[in-house]
Amino acid sequence: MTADDDSDAATPQPFRPPVPQPATVAGPAGTLEARVEDPVAAGVAHVVVGVVCHPHPLHGGTMQNKVVHTAARAMQEAGAVTVRFNFRGVGASEGRYDEGVGEIDDALAVIDWARTRFACDTLWLGGFSFGAAVALRAAVQGARPSRLVTIAPPVGRLINEPIARPDTRWLVVQGDRDELVDAGRVRDWVHGFAPPPELLELTDAEHFFHGKLLELRAGIVRFLLDA
Repeated sequence: MTADDDSDAATPQPFRPPVPQPATVAGPAGTLEARVEDPVAAGVAHVVVGVVCHPHPLHGGTMQNKVVHTAARAMQEAGAVTVRFNFRGVGASEGRYDEGVGEIDDALAVIDWARTRFACDTLWLGGFSFGAAVALRAAVQGARPSRLVTIAPPVGRLINEPIARPDTRWLVVQGDRDELVDAGRVRDWVHGFAPPPELLELTDAEHFFHGKLLELRAGIVRFLLDA
């Protein structure tokens, strides 16, 4: 196809994911390993930066988790440059697991780094399972996201105490067949906020969203692009 050929101009082109680029971030407990994926053409100012937090470090959770990858891909498709990262003690990230407390500081450090690196203040923040709990707490501890996506938030496990509602547009995604997080409990928790966050409950979806990743991605994209 030549530069003057517009025969396919009206045909939507499939999203081509960017190549992940390695990065390191100075964290509060040492260097944090990260991956940056930038779908924006060179020379175009970034409008949004997205940061995604991974599941439990002691149960195999890393930034390579497929749900984390799917959430980041949705943010890229919606126009954000994204940063996935390993919490302290995971992969090449320095430090040791800190019961979800120091991990909030890790997330806040990555957010500050991403905002500075891409000269962009607007943030989309997401997390899966353990990462959803970290993202939620980071959101009320200074992260200031304009969009928050919490996937399978561990209500009744890591989220046991009341937490303030973040002042942002917020999506909760939950599978109705989640074997680790009780979907009914998440539903009740969501409706306990005023106003409640948006709830996307995926039918026949288990905790790791096997066979449901495309549906998960589409739901996040719709939320992010909804004005």
